[in-house]
Amino acid sequence: MTYEHICVEREHAGRVTRITLGPPPGNLISVRLVDELGDALGIAAAQAETAIVVISGAGDHFSYGASVEEHRPGEIEQVLPRFHQLVGDLLECPVPTLAAVSGLCLGGGFELAMSCSLLFCEAGAKFGLPEIKLGVFPPVASVLLPRLMGRALSTKLILGGDPVDASALQTCGAVSAIAEAGHLDETVTQFIRESILDKSTSSLRLAHRATREEIAAHYRTHIPAAEKLYLEELMSTPDAAEGVQAFLEKRAPRWTSDGKN
Repeated sequence: MTYEHICVEREHAGRVTRITLGPPPGNLISVRLVDELGDALGIAAAQAETAIVVISGAGDHFSYGASVEEHRPGEIEQVLPRFHQLVGDLLECPVPTLAAVSGLCLGGGFELAMSCSLLFCEAGAKFGLPEIKLGVFPPVASVLLPRLMGRALSTKLILGGDPVDASALQTCGAVSAIAEAGHLDETVTQFIRESILDKSTSSLRLAHRATREEIAAHYRTHIPAAEKLYLEELMSTPDAAEGVQAFLEKRAPRWTSDGKN
């Protein structure tokens, strides 16, 4: 596959695969990016020497989130299952994965980053789930975040839609490290050099598999119900279509009183 929305580089004799999301500034999680990222992850996992995959965003931000244009009725029915499959593949990836986050990490970008094995952030990084402001909700976050960061913070993020900084996620144990501004790549490189490259790749993979089995099984069990709720119930309400359309038209949404009118 020829990649248009990601860049893939291999380092340290193939032991490190770096995947950069694009194009900047938003690095949107489009269906094309989803397909390309899934392909690149599969290739990295199939190469026996790969010890870790690092995912970052081009430019100043990790990702603004999903492409809103692809979340309109008639399109989302194809897009959402493919993204959910990618997250499942990421959770079950035999190779440890590390999300290196700077700037904004929103919506589907946040869900993608939280699905990685390790989360390294730059000071000042912001995480948010703004979907509710568009009249929808994030299925992956609804399933994973209560397990990964606790019910209180995850519910606040999902229902409120306002971003929090990296320190809030570190407090609940969801962030592995926060680098000083301008030093994220240096921090990630140092971790790889000191904690990954001197290890047996096969042993790393088996240890990683042991840490991921429970959360992967939880996701595979519960994401079908969240996806069904989104596609069959949420998308049948006028407010879901209105929220997306209002965003595209750059105006305030006009919600119905109870979502049924």
